[in-house]
Amino acid sequence: MLINTDQLSTVRDLVSDAEWDMRVNLAACYRLMPHFGLSDLIYNHITARVPGDEERILINPYGYMYEEVTASSLLTIDLEGNELLNPLAGIYGVNRAGYVIHSAVHAARPDVKCVIHTHSRASMAIGALKCGLLPLTQTAMRFGTVAYHDYQGVAVDLDERASLARDLGEAEVMVLRNHGLLVASASIAQAFNAAYWFENACRAQVDAMSCQQELHFPTADVIGKTNHLYKPATRRPYGEMEWPAMLRFLDRRDQSYRT
Repeated sequence: MLINTDQLSTVRDLVSDAEWDMRVNLAACYRLMPHFGLSDLIYNHITARVPGDEERILINPYGYMYEEVTASSLLTIDLEGNELLNPLAGIYGVNRAGYVIHSAVHAARPDVKCVIHTHSRASMAIGALKCGLLPLTQTAMRFGTVAYHDYQGVAVDLDERASLARDLGEAEVMVLRNHGLLVASASIAQAFNAAYWFENACRAQVDAMSCQQELHFPTADVIGKTNHLYKPATRRPYGEMEWPAMLRFLDRRDQSYRT
């Protein structure tokens, strides 16, 4: 499809400096996901609240691969799914499942600034196991509270928003049973970090279980101590220190996400 690049180029003039910065960082998050095996062709979604307006969120155009997303191509919608700014109108719109899932979280959790939903392979595998994520590794022990949401079919039914919000509660990560992963964090940097490490924890568990040997678990005291040290208030919010390095990682390869 032919994209009107002139229309994309006007977005910077239509938004505040704070929103543009959020757009650049959100586009960066989209670009990072496929580098680490966390994307699914044109599917899945990452949203971020528009600074200064808690009722508006930024989301990817449905039809773009993550590698194509730029700061200008992101759509602005409200929590009712109305398109407020779509530089690709008539070509690409919003994935309804993305709107249903993300609006549920943003409406229920004012503390959440960024929501990531993935169909990453290992998180899907863990979502298909009754045991869920086990504290087998230091990485897994970071996630002391993991929420779970039973599969109800493709998430296009608005009624599912209530159970999504209820099951998530105050957790940062939620396994969508037989589906994938949902991350709800206080910033884009923290959300990417949580998604990355949760996927690694899932991969390690799948690898260990595939050996068909008895699993070794640390003691409950060690698990609790490790989880405590990973809490944002204990040392630092994970992801914030790493984020500038992630942007440099992208900039060395392709800076077009900033446009």
